[in-house]
Amino acid sequence: MTVKLLRPDLGIVGWVMGSHMLLLCLLPIGLAVNYKKGDPVILYVNKVGPYHNPQETYHFYTLPVCRPKEVRHKALSLGEVLDGDRMAESLYNIRFMENTDTQKLCQLTLSEKEVDQLREAIEELYYFEFVLDDIPIWGFVGYMEESGFLPHSHKVGLWTHLDFNIEYNGDSVIFANVSVKDVKPVPLEESGPGRGPGGLSVTHTYSVRWFESTLPHSRRAERLRDYSFFPKTLEIHWLSIINSLVLVVLLLGFVIIILMRVLKNDFARYNVEEDGGCDDLDQGDNGWKIIHTDVFRFPPYRSLLCAVLGVGAQFLTLATGIIVMALLGMFNVHRHGAINSAAIVLYALTSCVSGYCSCSFYTQIHGQRWVWNIILTSTLFSAPLFLTWSVVNSVHWWSGSTQALPASTVLLLLGAWVLVGFPLTVIGGIVGKNRAGNFQAPCRTRNIARQIPQQPWYKHTAVHMAIGGFLPFSAISVELYYIFATVWGREHYTLYGILLCVFAILLSVGACISVALTYFLLSGEDYRWWWRSVLSTGSTGLFIFVYSLFYYRNRSSMSGPVQSVEFFGYSLLTAFVFSLMLGTVSFWASLAFIRYIYRSLKMD
Repeated sequence: MTVKLLRPDLGIVGWVMGSHMLLLCLLPIGLAVNYKKGDPVILYVNKVGPYHNPQETYHFYTLPVCRPKEVRHKALSLGEVLDGDRMAESLYNIRFMENTDTQKLCQLTLSEKEVDQLREAIEELYYFEFVLDDIPIWGFVGYMEESGFLPHSHKVGLWTHLDFNIEYNGDSVIFANVSVKDVKPVPLEESGPGRGPGGLSVTHTYSVRWFESTLPHSRRAERLRDYSFFPKTLEIHWLSIINSLVLVVLLLGFVIIILMRVLKNDFARYNVEEDGGCDDLDQGDNGWKIIHTDVFRFPPYRSLLCAVLGVGAQFLTLATGIIVMALLGMFNVHRHGAINSAAIVLYALTSCVSGYCSCSFYTQIHGQRWVWNIILTSTLFSAPLFLTWSVVNSVHWWSGSTQALPASTVLLLLGAWVLVGFPLTVIGGIVGKNRAGNFQAPCRTRNIARQIPQQPWYKHTAVHMAIGGFLPFSAISVELYYIFATVWGREHYTLYGILLCVFAILLSVGACISVALTYFLLSGEDYRWWWRSVLSTGSTGLFIFVYSLFYYRNRSSMSGPVQSVEFFGYSLLTAFVFSLMLGTVSFWASLAFIRYIYRSLKMD
């Protein structure tokens, strides 16, 4: 008896300990490094790639450059691996607070094939990324100049000397960058200096300069924010905020003033006959009151509906958690992959939210296959994510990009879902099923459904989806550009207070539009509001995906199959997530509104 009682406890304890250890592996750990004068400061080479394709990156050592005989890689966090980082030690000998004049790094003899590889990389505006004490250092691989029409001049040169400028305060590194000022590039022409019968001979050199700074180590992210290798375009965009606030005020005014005045007239008209019961309300009248015996008729595909609501609630919790964590400074947004790691951990931990919300509501609407509902909830987003990732990762693997995840990372992510995400979904579903109450319906539902009259064209699903999707999209359209510029560009988004306001505005607009469209639907004696409420505002995801097409073509310089597959694959997933979130908000707003108006009728 004792053994049987202990086995479940030991299994639970083992699962909890394993889950905690797995989540610790997912979290990035950043510690300040203290140096003494003369201590070596390791410079890691990371990746290279086309300037206009942020997600198309390759290992630095794929180019014919100086490299050690034995390449030793740095241990990376999950977020860094997801960000495409593949840091490896370099030949640069940098010592703390010790200036170095021109120092020889190595001498190479490039073959014709290697020269063509470098020339092609420079023509595609390849940039490199080094990392020194967790500080990214960017620079271009070479120099290209186009001049004249007749005659046309096309010059391509390789930077073979780099000047490292490093700032320090006390015993810590504050900032670092690289420059090629007053340096002449080595021309990569068909015939030029250094070109011999065996190939092109180049000598790589470097110099190091140390500068004292007054900025403390805890605020060195500010220095990185103020200086950037990439162009800075993000500013506080008050026009976007004012435009969104005005739209919210107008919509709230429409719903609260106009709609409530209409409802007041409806209540006065429908409650004239106080002696009539709930079953007599449909005698000789029309409008939303006569479908009171059908408006709470449970919809088809109720398991899928509950799964959508559960996953939508999970992403609402996840998005709010990420924004709040950023506002509280709980992770360094400048650190490689910090937000990626936080999003994965939160997604695993919030799986219980999806299971609870889905199974609880599924039980309320008399669903019987609750096990299937839990499985559908757990795979509604994870299955499309895995399919999209498989295609994108295969393209990256085929091209040799560092964005292709190694097998160890894939197993780690799979373990996070199997050991944490799926069990929490099951636990949340079981708790939701056991704690689910009765469905609160003010009116009873008849066994025979009422025939729905033919609806005018402006009450069709496609029209409601166009209206319900466009208005929330217009509230975030300006802010959406800055988000895309951050995710698919080079910017660091730090305006999280504004992002939280815009996120709240988006949800408010979605709820208001859903209530208005649901009222118009019920006024036409159409009680099929369940799925309609989800689709009306959930169609905002379609507008977001269409905007991604516009951004790709008109607002970015991305090109090539590698970048295009990743952009469109994950843009489609992003649109799906927005549809789930807004569809969830829309549904619960419509349900609360319907319960309110039918509860307000006098049904003695």
